[in-house]
Amino acid sequence: MSAAVEIIAYRPEHQAAFRDLNHEWITTYFTLEELDRRMLDDPQGYILDAGGYIFMAQHAGQTVGTCALIREPDGNFELAKMAVSPKAQGLGIGYRLGQAAIEQAWAAGAHHVELLSNRKLTPALTLYRKLGFVEAPLVPSEYQRANIKMVLARPGAE
Repeated sequence: MSAAVEIIAYRPEHQAAFRDLNHEWITTYFTLEELDRRMLDDPQGYILDAGGYIFMAQHAGQTVGTCALIREPDGNFELAKMAVSPKAQGLGIGYRLGQAAIEQAWAAGAHHVELLSNRKLTPALTLYRKLGFVEAPLVPSEYQRANIKMVLARPGAE
């Protein structure tokens, strides 16, 4: 890796990069859904003001990745809106973003982190398994594309 990857907290000036990075991967594989639009157009209101977190990855002077933690009513989190620019894939950025999000969830007192994905996103599912996520029963979701749920339990939590 020629330049270090830095994981930083989201700031308002990251909104366009947050939207663009997610828009790019979603529209490559799926159709942008209403829930996507709400989150991507207003991450401050939809994610941060509701007690969530957003992380941004920077590499070689550019914002090349992002990942969000959405607070659930029970105090746990959903890992969501993880995206890495195609030009920066293969550098371990997704793993670093996932680690930062998981560490934040544990620090915030969560007992588990869950995510929704799609089985055709093999590289993403491989990454989630590497981070420790395991498949769990899928419950109905607002997302049409979600066909797999994965959960990571906090070590020592039941």
